[in-house]
Amino acid sequence: MIRRYTLPEMGALWTDESRFRAWLEVEVAAVQAMEEVGGAPPGTAAAVRAHARFDVERILEIEAEVHHDVIAFLTNVGEHLGEEKTWLHRGMTSSDLLDTALALTLREACGLIDRRLETIGRRLRHLAEEHRETPMMGRTHGVHAEPITFGLKALLWFAEMERHHGRLEAARGEVLVGKISGAVGTFAHLPPEIEARTCEILGLAAAPVSNQVVQRDRHAHLLAVLALIGASAEKIALEIRHLQRTEVAEVFEPFGRKQKGSSAMPHKRNPILCERICGMARLLRGALAPAYENIALWHERDISHSSVERVILPDSFIGLDYLLSLTERVLDGLVVDRERMGRNLESSGGLFFSQRALLALTASLGSREEAYRAVQGAAMSAHQKGRSLRAELEADEAAHRHLDAAKLEEIFDLQAFFRNLEPIFTRVLASRWAR
Repeated sequence: MIRRYTLPEMGALWTDESRFRAWLEVEVAAVQAMEEVGGAPPGTAAAVRAHARFDVERILEIEAEVHHDVIAFLTNVGEHLGEEKTWLHRGMTSSDLLDTALALTLREACGLIDRRLETIGRRLRHLAEEHRETPMMGRTHGVHAEPITFGLKALLWFAEMERHHGRLEAARGEVLVGKISGAVGTFAHLPPEIEARTCEILGLAAAPVSNQVVQRDRHAHLLAVLALIGASAEKIALEIRHLQRTEVAEVFEPFGRKQKGSSAMPHKRNPILCERICGMARLLRGALAPAYENIALWHERDISHSSVERVILPDSFIGLDYLLSLTERVLDGLVVDRERMGRNLESSGGLFFSQRALLALTASLGSREEAYRAVQGAAMSAHQKGRSLRAELEADEAAHRHLDAAKLEEIFDLQAFFRNLEPIFTRVLASRWAR
C-alpha cells in the first residue's frame, strides 16, 4: 500500500523488521518446545533467547546471494549464536516458520481492525440514539417513499457493523493456527507434541491437519470478511454522498475551516472523504479473486500463493485500517440538517401518506382496486397541480364521502409512521455485540 494510505500502527506490522521479529519468536518457541520434551539439551532455549538477533540489511544482503529469505534469516541469526544454533529450525520446513509467524501478524492486525469496529460502533449507536426521533424522507429507487427517522437509518448501519464483530472473530479464529509438521505435514522429523507445545507458547492453535502449508481457505475467508467490512463502510459513505447532494442537502461530511473544495469553484463542498472510502472499498474487493485462487495449490504445496500474499494481505489490512479511520472521521464530524429534512418531507405535499389513505379508503369501500384508483388519481393530480394530497382527497366528492374530517386527520398524522420504531431499537440494542 502506498504511504499516503498507510497509518503507522498497522503499517508497522507489515515491515521487514516486524516480519523477522515474528519469525524469531516462532523459532525460539520451537526450540523451547524441543527442550521441554527432551529433544534439546537443558538451557538451549535460554541461550537462543539471550543471544538471537537479526539485522534486516544483513538478511537482505544474504538473500541477494542465496535467493531464499528463510535461509538468509537463519544464517543471519546463526551468526549471533554458538552451538545452540544447531537447534534452530531443526526438523522444520520453511512454511512451518512462515505460516506460524503469519498467524502472529494476523492476530495483531485483526486486533487493530476490531478496535476500529468498536469505535465506529459506538459512534453509530450514539448517532442512532441522538436522532431516534429526527424525521426524514425514506426513499426507495431514489424516490420519496414514506418517512423514517435518521436514527433508524443510523441504527441499520450500527447493526450491520456490529455483525462484523462476529464475522471477524470467526475468521480470526480460523487463521490463528500454526504448524510445525514438516515438509509435507507428516511429522516425519518432529513429533506432534513439539507442534502442539510451540503453538501453545505462541498462543495459537495447532492446525489439525496440514500439508506443507496451513490451508488457504482460512485466509480467503478472512480477506472476504475484510472486504465485507469495507463494503458496509462504503454503504454508509455512499448514503452520505447522496444525502449531501445539493438537491437533498440533509447530511454533510465534515469540512474544515481552511479546507478547499475545488481549485476552480470556491463554492464547492465536495464529499471527498466519503468518495475515498468508496474507492478504498473497491481495492479490498479486488483482493478476493487472488485470495480464492490461492486455495488450490499443486499437491502438497507450490509457491504460487506466496507472492500474492505478500501484496494482498498487507494491502488489505492497511487499506481497511485507513478506510475505517476515514469512516471514524466522517462520523465524528457529521452535520445533520434537521430543518432541511423537514422541508424535504413537506416538499411533496404529503404524497407519502398515500398508503394510509389507501388502507382507510379500502376499509370503507370494500375494494382495494377501487380505492387504489382513487388515491392514485388524487396523488397524480396533486403532483401535477402542486397541491397537497389531502387537498385533492377533500376535493374529490367520491373520496370525501368515505373520508370525513376526523378520518383525514387520522390519515395525515406524521407520527403514525414512527409508532413501532421503539421495538426495533430495543431488539437491535439488545444484541450480543451491542451490549
